Amino acid sequence: MSQPADLREEVRARYAASARAVSSGEVSGGCCSTSDGCGCGPVDVVFGNGLYDVADRESLPADAVTASLGCGNPVAVAELRNGDTVLDLGSGGGIDVLLSARRVGPTGRAYGLDMTDEMLSLAGANAQRAGVANVEFLKGTIEDIPLPDATIDVVISNCVINLSIDKPAVFAETFRVLRSGGRLGVSDVVAEDRLTPEQRAERGTYAGCIAGALSISEYRDGLAAAGFTEVEITVTHAVADGMHSAIIKAVKP
Repeated sequence: MSQPADLREEVRARYAASARAVSSGEVSGGCCSTSDGCGCGPVDVVFGNGLYDVADRESLPADAVTASLGCGNPVAVAELRNGDTVLDLGSGGGIDVLLSARRVGPTGRAYGLDMTDEMLSLAGANAQRAGVANVEFLKGTIEDIPLPDATIDVVISNCVINLSIDKPAVFAETFRVLRSGGRLGVSDVVAEDRLTPEQRAERGTYAGCIAGALSISEYRDGLAAAGFTEVEITVTHAVADGMHSAIIKAVKP
């Protein structure tokens, strides 16, 4: 079993390489590749920008779209409102931050949090190209969010929490930064309850968004332990045998 620090560096290195590939005009390796054992590429209906509406993709800089490595479209289900302050955990090339910024309007704000310098640089350039001013990209980890308590209305994320080496810390930090009544709306990979951690690891790598995924029950229990209520987990599509992309919603009372 790899040590947590090794897993974090594996994830960081993979997504740094993806950002460099996009910046140089190459095709990104994506969240999942054939080497991960789940048989998908960077752009299809399982992972990548094919999960976004054509109109949304066409409204953004090409690099923001190409750098999309997620397993869903959290902005489409997060019920963003005019004036909301939004935080995207693991914001990558910035596609969800830019879409969120437009939905919350000029009185709202969208933060993107990422630990990878290359992704932060790419996201900042994409925000400039898009002409979106109400955004800010922060460097940090999703286990230690660099924002004050109770300052966020909505937390979104796209296939990133499964990559965390400390998911209880992610849930606790998310709860901390949300205001009372704040909402969580993320896309993530989950495992069927029948699969053991060892069986999940057989289906794909940690950095490939498979081995580190929680089971549906583990996800639900983890959010409840952090204090969230109204937890809903809706499976959307399969990404490997017994592994699924899902929409996860919850509320901070």
